[in-house]
Amino acid sequence: MTDEDKAECERLFKCFDQDGDGKISLSEMAEAFKAFGTTASTEEVQRRMTEMDKDGDGFLSFEEVWEFNRANPSLMKEVMKKL
Repeated sequence: MTDEDKAECERLFKCFDQDGDGKISLSEMAEAFKAFGTTASTEEVQRRMTEMDKDGDGFLSFEEVWEFNRANPSLMKEVMKKL
């Protein structure tokens, strides 16, 4: 992963972090799904959050999103194309 990849991931994170508190909440994640035109149930959004939330605090930090990006680069590239 390059510095450019990390910058793109930061841009994505900031889009999802609507209140600018440095973390993505469940409601912010649900809004992100809607913005992409994805109809996801509350359970699906929660499952995705749990999958990415490594410290279990109920929020996604930039580090958690970055680690997910590194583990799933093709998925994240698809998401970034939609922004």
